[in-house]
This record gives sequence, structure tokens and C-alpha cells, in this order.
Amino acid sequence: MKRYNITVNGTAYDVSVEELEAGAEAPAAAAPAAPKPAKPAAPKAPAGAQGGVKVEAPMPGTVVDVKVKVGDKVKNGDDIAIVEAMKMENAIPAPCDGTIASVNVAKGDSVNTGTVIVTINA
Repeated sequence: MKRYNITVNGTAYDVSVEELEAGAEAPAAAAPAAPKPAKPAAPKAPAGAQGGVKVEAPMPGTVVDVKVKVGDKVKNGDDIAIVEAMKMENAIPAPCDGTIASVNVAKGDSVNTGTVIVTINA
């Protein structure tokens, strides 16, 4: 038996699949069991007010530190967050001067390329 997690129309199911040998017939199907939903993904923190400038993750990785909070003033080049990718810590700099409007990630979150880390009102 192999176990798989399958998503159908946005609902995740935990299923078991039995491999049959070549030429073997599948056993008569028993009454179908109700699908067991997989654990739902943890909800994201609310984004809050959105600023005009989005600071996005340049690579997939794990957020190891968020150096700002909503309302903080930042200057171009200030460190916003630290993302670990391939065992290297990468500082994510502010692209402009402004005020942090929203913080969309937390320490320990996994991010993909393009995930919005913070927004800034320039």
C-alpha cells in the first residue's frame, strides 16, 4: 500500500493505493469509505493595509528573521528580513525610503520566489 495526499477541487484527501501485479484482477470493491480530509494549511496572517511598494522574496527559502514591523520608517537599503536559502542567509533590503504598511510573513514561514514579504508606503 502506498499513501498519497490528493487535492480535488480545493479539498485535500489522504488516500491509500494498492499496487497489483501484472495480470491480477482488482478485488471486488467494498462500499466506499468517506474520504478523510488532510490537514488544512495554516492560515496566513492578515495582510493589513497594503502599501504601494511590494518587497518580494527573490528566491524560495525560510524566513529566519523579520527586522521591521508595521509603522517602522525604512531607508533605501535597510534590511527588511533575512531569508535562508541553500544554507545561506540572504538579507532582503528595502528598495526605497518609506513606512512599512504591512508585514506579510513571520519568522519560520516558507516563502517562494515572488512571495510578498512586506509592503511600503513610499
